[in-house]
Amino acid sequence: MALTMLNELFIEDPRPPMLLYQVSKTAKLDTLNYQSYFMQDIFAHFPDILFIHRTYNPVGKVLYAFLVDGPQVQLEGHFARIVYFAIPATEDAEGLTQMFQTFKKFNPAWEKVCTILVDPFLLPMPTLAMEFPAAEVLPSAFHICKFFQGKFYQLSLEQPVKQVLLTALQSTMCSATAGNLRKFCALLSNFVPPEQLTKLHLCWLLNDRIWLAHRWRSQAESSHYFQGLEVTIRILSQFFGTTPSVEQGITSLLRFVQQNSGDKAIFSLGLSPRSSCAPSDISPQSPKVEQLAEACIQHSLHTICTEPAAQLCLGELAVVQKSMQLIGSGSEKVNIQILEDTHRVQPQPPPSCNCSFNQAFHLPCRHILAMLSARRQVLQPNMLPPQWTADSAASLDDILGSKWSEALDKHLAVALLTEQVGQLLQHCTQEVFEQRYSTLRKLADIWIGPYEQVQL
Repeated sequence: MALTMLNELFIEDPRPPMLLYQVSKTAKLDTLNYQSYFMQDIFAHFPDILFIHRTYNPVGKVLYAFLVDGPQVQLEGHFARIVYFAIPATEDAEGLTQMFQTFKKFNPAWEKVCTILVDPFLLPMPTLAMEFPAAEVLPSAFHICKFFQGKFYQLSLEQPVKQVLLTALQSTMCSATAGNLRKFCALLSNFVPPEQLTKLHLCWLLNDRIWLAHRWRSQAESSHYFQGLEVTIRILSQFFGTTPSVEQGITSLLRFVQQNSGDKAIFSLGLSPRSSCAPSDISPQSPKVEQLAEACIQHSLHTICTEPAAQLCLGELAVVQKSMQLIGSGSEKVNIQILEDTHRVQPQPPPSCNCSFNQAFHLPCRHILAMLSARRQVLQPNMLPPQWTADSAASLDDILGSKWSEALDKHLAVALLTEQVGQLLQHCTQEVFEQRYSTLRKLADIWIGPYEQVQL
């Protein structure tokens, strides 16, 4: 079965890719190495910096994705940066050595690799250093950002404090100067309990070598970079990380890669992956009505959102299409469950959800999109924050296309943060207002001066 599914990838392909795999005695996929001609050409042109990401499958297999990185990489479509896929037999030294040596065998430009960006918790760092002796292995800014983001949701922090830390993290990652990193460290020291602070690895923030590999980007470029990687990682997770069958997951992913290679835009995520898991019925309506409702949601996403926002939300919608269950509905709250823990959606515009995706991006998550699909509704402009709407993107392009200055960059960052804080303070109860005001008071005392000199 694995042989049949994988060999289908060669059908109707004028330039067959490099595909090496081994199947176990039980007809299960054991190892895999994949690289199309397009991927090989991209790596030959941009071999200086490699970005490596791992995606775990429910049955225990791990997919390694190799991406090109660096100032010279200017490619249309975030997925175009992927240059290699591999599934090692095991994640020990022997399995990983075999994987890296196969990559090197088919890519002579590997000798030009100068820097490899990885997850700080990546196990095979000694193996990487041995196989790429001339390259410097560094923790990536993206993986560090995801680490802190996950920790903030795990810590038992008050919601206003958590929101301040997440906003500060986003601002710091998009402008990772030494001063901003030190300020972020000070902010964490003041708000995170001492017993939890040691688990945050603040040494990463103070290691200037890590941030030199990222600091060349402007604030706008950094934001686009993080959004693009988030889209890419979510696509990998949706195809490979959520499918119990490794063979089915990797085949669907590689078929998607073939269909979206080169300069093709990645807008078909919610429509294509072939899966034996059909969407669950949530009402007596016919499947055609459900498909029509989902198609209308997709159209509204493309019409209203910026491109990165549309891609992120389409990724969430793909999960909704696979399985959705409406647990309970009321006038004020809707409970949605998608083969995972139940989440609570606030349907009044702008809708909100207590899941990490909505809390981080303030975009319609899979649970909000499931609610819209169940109610046969579409996305409306008042459901999005201003910075994610298409109109806002056009005006931002005008600003970025004009002559840049440091003062303008700071003004835009301060204006956006001020607007977000203002909205939070205006739309809350008196009790929540007091908590948020107290948080702002502490920040003002830390950054500007004592209470007698600062008036909020």
